[in-house]
Amino acid sequence: MAGPNTLLTKAFNAGGAVTKYRLLKIGANDDEVIEAVGVTAPIVGVSSETVVSGARIDVDMAGLLKVELGGTVARGDYLTATAAGKAVKAAPAAGTNNDVAGVAMASGVNGDIINVMLMPCRIQG
Repeated sequence: MAGPNTLLTKAFNAGGAVTKYRLLKIGANDDEVIEAVGVTAPIVGVSSETVVSGARIDVDMAGLLKVELGGTVARGDYLTATAAGKAVKAAPAAGTNNDVAGVAMASGVNGDIINVMLMPCRIQG
């Protein structure tokens, strides 16, 4: 089920349990996604539903999407993933890369669900 401002949704297989509103990365197999696992996980989309491992899941891959936060962020922050696929402020150390999901469109704290303009990229501190 696509989010309210989704421009692109694609069906994948879940390579593990996936929770709604988590950042996702490509899994070990073709056509598979898992929850992103930290700042070096190239993010491909956001989960629009909760599913068990092996289930089909629609992944929102472009647009203004709802994401669960894993820490405090301010609107305008670039966001990366925690080990559990939640969004946190990207803050790479000098000379270090962070894979980024997009830009926070609202401020929030751990557990909040906010809109994020998805624009996967990589930034360096």
